[in-house]
Amino acid sequence: MGKLLCDSTAIAETFQSPSPGIPWRDPTLASFDTPETAGVADNASWETVSGLEDQQKRYLQRLHTKGVLWKHPQGDNLSSTRSMIFRLSHGGDVEADGNCLFTASQKAMGMPIDARELRRRTVRRFLEDLGSDDSQDRASIDAAIKHLYSPDLKAGWGIHVVQEVKLLAKKEDRVSLDVAINELVDLGLQREMAAESIYKERCIAVDDGLSWAKYMSISGSPDDEYDIITLQYTEEGLLTVDDNREGRAAAFGDDIAIESLATEFKREIYVVQAHGSDGMVDEENCVFFLPHRPRSQICELPFFLFMKGTGWCGAGADHYEPLIAHPAPFVSQEKAAVVL
Repeated sequence: MGKLLCDSTAIAETFQSPSPGIPWRDPTLASFDTPETAGVADNASWETVSGLEDQQKRYLQRLHTKGVLWKHPQGDNLSSTRSMIFRLSHGGDVEADGNCLFTASQKAMGMPIDARELRRRTVRRFLEDLGSDDSQDRASIDAAIKHLYSPDLKAGWGIHVVQEVKLLAKKEDRVSLDVAINELVDLGLQREMAAESIYKERCIAVDDGLSWAKYMSISGSPDDEYDIITLQYTEEGLLTVDDNREGRAAAFGDDIAIESLATEFKREIYVVQAHGSDGMVDEENCVFFLPHRPRSQICELPFFLFMKGTGWCGAGADHYEPLIAHPAPFVSQEKAAVVL
């Protein structure tokens, strides 16, 4: 999906090093040389980052000291491309308001663009790419979205204790929805059961690409067209209904959003996950990299996001933080902490 956005000659020129042994640095990539990030590499220490165990701090400090080696995926076909070493430091906390994927991405890229605009561009890219998909690709995207946000409540209980169903309520319809719920309550139905019935009947289920775009557009702002309604279930049935009455809930970024964000900026995004000892992992395996590649040719250097947790389940997975990637002099592959 998506046409190639740069040709091999352009990539070769982009990754051409100005002198032997020194990795290329593009002055237009603000994330590598801005007042916001300059000097962080020299002073950064993972010891000061909260919520990490000692083994996680040791491993992450190694990433900062030795760096990670990134190779352009099309490097085998381009003789002029260069591998890059990046030293990773923590880019600071971001607010846990549902917009953290986009806030963290903005900080990691160092771009003069706010999180809401990044969210809009991500959704726009997704819709443009969705329109160019063939029916088979679109069906698989719809199935993935349905699995995430409108799961089959007859299955999945061997993995999940609680499953969520996401619905979208138009802000302008909230009063009429409340009236309908109260009418059922007056007839003797329990309020949560009444709310579940009305919301399922009158709200939009997030179960395909078009409804996902409406959902992912929600930033928790009064300007949003929709509010997010969340129904939580256990294997026994309905657990809770989150009415989100004040309309402040934002759509958390997911893997689909990250891929669209990567496509929009023509660069890979690596999510660096750190898991603690209660996740039954040793120090050498407590941090791993999840790559998200654009659905087009890669024309820019990657950026990195961070998730931290104390165990395998819920190990960050709802909160992103920025990582600042500092180019370092190239060393041999064997000396890098990680080869991507």
